[in-house]
Amino acid sequence: MDAIRQFVAPSSVPGLFLVAIAIAAILVYVPFFAVGLGRLQVGYDSHRPRAMFDKLPPYAQRATWAHQNGFESLAFFTPAALMAYATEQSSTVALGAAIAYLVARLLYPLFYIFDIPILRSMMFAVANLGVFTLFYLSCRTALV
Repeated sequence: MDAIRQFVAPSSVPGLFLVAIAIAAILVYVPFFAVGLGRLQVGYDSHRPRAMFDKLPPYAQRATWAHQNGFESLAFFTPAALMAYATEQSSTVALGAAIAYLVARLLYPLFYIFDIPILRSMMFAVANLGVFTLFYLSCRTALV
């Protein structure tokens, strides 16, 4: 029980931002499973794998776009989480922002692959709100 209390103690919260970065990096590859399935359906060409894009089924094309967007989003989240770590954010708001980002980035590619644009856009907004929240809290702490 003490180990659990120590893990969730406010002093350990900043370290969770580093874990969140690792999880976010893994989430970039969630849609790539659908891309791989699409490549198998059209016959994988190891000599020209990028030339296969136009032959992929629509869901696999959307999965490719979701995968690419994952890298763009990760490039935005990583400095925000590192700033939260460096400024030792330990509030429930900061932790909630990081968790909201991760949940949104898990759901975003699923809504993209299944072609549900309104939910995809909502997840994009939630993820960005989480990032902006981390930037705001970190800057506010650093400037005080």
